[in-house]
Amino acid sequence: MRLLRGFWKILVGVKDALVLILLLLFFGALYAMLSVAPKPTTAGTGALVLDLKGVLVEQPAQADTLGALIGGGPAAREYRLRDLVRALNAAATDGSIKAVVLDLDSFAGGGQATIAAATKAVDRVRAANKPVLAYATGYTDDGYQLAAHASEVWLNPYGAVMLAGPGGSRLYYKGLLDKIGVEAKVYRVGEFKSAVEPFTRTDQSPEARAANQALSDSLWATWRTEITRARPRARLADYIAAPEQAIAAAGGNLAKAALDAGLVDKVGDRVEFGRRVAQIAGEANDREAGDYKAIPLDSWLAANPEGSGGQIGVVTIAGEIVDGDAAPGRAGGNTIARLILDELAKDRIKALVIRVDSPGGSVTGSERIREAILEAKRKKLPVVVSMGSLAASGGYWVSTPGDLIFAEPSTITGSIGVFGLLPNFSGALNKVGLTTDGVKTTPLSGEPDLYRGTSPEFDRLMQAGIDDIYRRFTGLVAQSRKLPVARVDEIGQGRVWAGSTAVDLRLVDKMGGIDDAIAEAARRAKIDPAKARPLYIERGPSYFSQLLAGMFQSEEAASEPSDAFTRMARLPEREMLRAFADFRAMAAGPAIQVRCLECPVGATAPPRASAGLWETLVTRYVLGKGI
Repeated sequence: MRLLRGFWKILVGVKDALVLILLLLFFGALYAMLSVAPKPTTAGTGALVLDLKGVLVEQPAQADTLGALIGGGPAAREYRLRDLVRALNAAATDGSIKAVVLDLDSFAGGGQATIAAATKAVDRVRAANKPVLAYATGYTDDGYQLAAHASEVWLNPYGAVMLAGPGGSRLYYKGLLDKIGVEAKVYRVGEFKSAVEPFTRTDQSPEARAANQALSDSLWATWRTEITRARPRARLADYIAAPEQAIAAAGGNLAKAALDAGLVDKVGDRVEFGRRVAQIAGEANDREAGDYKAIPLDSWLAANPEGSGGQIGVVTIAGEIVDGDAAPGRAGGNTIARLILDELAKDRIKALVIRVDSPGGSVTGSERIREAILEAKRKKLPVVVSMGSLAASGGYWVSTPGDLIFAEPSTITGSIGVFGLLPNFSGALNKVGLTTDGVKTTPLSGEPDLYRGTSPEFDRLMQAGIDDIYRRFTGLVAQSRKLPVARVDEIGQGRVWAGSTAVDLRLVDKMGGIDDAIAEAARRAKIDPAKARPLYIERGPSYFSQLLAGMFQSEEAASEPSDAFTRMARLPEREMLRAFADFRAMAAGPAIQVRCLECPVGATAPPRASAGLWETLVTRYVLGKGI
C-alpha cells in the first residue's frame, strides 16, 4: 500500500508540473498577443541603427523556448545576414536614411566570411556618400572587422581594442576517458581527420597541427588584408605585434593607444557619440542628452518586408546536417529535400542557388539533400553553389552537384573525409562492479556492444563501411570537380582548407558571395542579372513559435559583455560547450559521420539556441558563473 501511495504522489507531482507549464505557456502567449505593437513605420528621416545584441548568422536557429522556460534563461539573439544586407543596401539609396549607426557594444560576432559579407554592404553605403558611424566599449576581432569599414569608429574612454587572431587551445579527453574507464573506438580514413583526436590523444598529432596552423594563418592573413584595405592609415601590424608597447606609449590608456594607432577615430562616451549622430541625422523630439532620430533595424524590417516572386531559387543549408526533419538552424535531410522538390514541382524557378554554411554531419542526411539537388539538374536547371563561412565535410558533400562553386577567401571548406566513433563502457562498468553477459546467434548479434566492446567482425565491417563511404565521397568530388580520384585523395583525407586556398586546389571555382552566385545562375538561365530576383525557398516559423520567441528571446539578457577583456574571458565557456557537443557526437550521433568537428567555432557568441539546457547549466556551473 505504501508503494501505491508513493506511486500516486509521483503521478500527482508530474500532473501538477505539466499543468504549471501549460498555464505559464498560456498566460505567456496571452501576454504576447495583447502586447503586440502596431506595425512599425519608418516615416520621417533619421539614422538606421543596427544595434546588434547577438550573433550574425546565415540562418537563425529556432529558439528552444521550452528549455528557456524551464531553465529561466532567454535564447541568444541571432541576426540573419541577408536582413542586415538588405537594410544596408536600402540605406545606400533611401533619402530618408541620413546615416547608419553600428552599435557594437553587445555584438557577439559571427563567422569571418559572414561578417565580410556584411562589410561589403557597409562599403556600398559609404560609396553612396552616406556616413557610417560605429560605437563600442570594446572591440575584439569580429566586432572590429565590421567596425573598421565605418567612416567613423568610436571607442568608449574606458574601452580597448583587443585583437587576438584565430587559434587557441582545445580540450583533449583521452586522459579523462582513461580515468573513468571509457574507450573511444575510432574508425576513420585520412591523416587529417583530426576531429577524433581529442578522444584518442592527449595532444595534436603533427599532421593535425600542421593543417590547423596553415588554416589559422590563412584566415588571419585574409582578416588583416581586409582591415588594412578598410583603414590603410592604421598602424595595424605594429599594434598587433606589440600591443603592450602601444599601451605604454599612451601612458597606460588603452583607448588612447587605439586612437594613436589609428584603429579608432574618436574616443568618447555615448552622449558624445549621440550628439555627433544628431548633427547628421537630426535631434530626436523630446530628447534626452545624446538622443537622435533613429530608425531601428527591427522597425525598418517590419515596414519593409522581403519581396517574393523571383525566378532564382535560393535554398539555405545551415548548421549541422541531420537525418529526418529539423527546424531552422539545423539542416534536416528530409526538410531540405522536401523544400527543393516541392519548389521544383511548381515549375516557378529557372535556376537554383545552394547557400551552404554547414560543418556537415549525417552521411545519409547529406546524400538525401544531394539527391534533391540532382533533381533540379535533371530538370535542366543551372545549379550554383555559394559557400558562406563554413562548407566542410558534409557541407562540401551537398555542394558537389553545383555547376559552379563560389566561396569567400575566409570560407572554411574541404574536410573530405569520414569517421566513425563508438564508446566502449566496459572499463567504466567494471570500476563500479557491473558485468554483462549474453548469447549470440550470429557474429553481429548485439553489435555494436557498448558494454563489453565491439567484436573483431563488427570492427572489420565498420571500417569497411568507412572506406566505402570515403571512396564514394572522393568519387563524387572527382566527378564534380573533374579531378583524378588520386588527386582528390591527396587533398582530401579530412584536411580543412581556407577558401582562398581551395580555389588553387580546384575545390572551388571562384571567389564571390551570394549576390555573385545569383547573378551567375541568372546568366546561365539566360536571365539579365540586373533583373534577376531571388526566391528564398524556406519554411517560415509558425505563429505560435514566433509568439514564444518574442516572450523568451530577450535582447538585454542575451547580450554580450561590452568590454573586450570580458569577451575574451568567455572563450572557456565556448570550449566547454564544444566539449559537450563532442561527447554528444560520440554518444548519440550517427555512427558514421561526414562532419568537421575540428573546424573553428565561428563566433565568440553565447550558446546558440541549439545548445542543450543541461549543457549550458553545467558549463556555467563548472566555470563558476552561476546558474
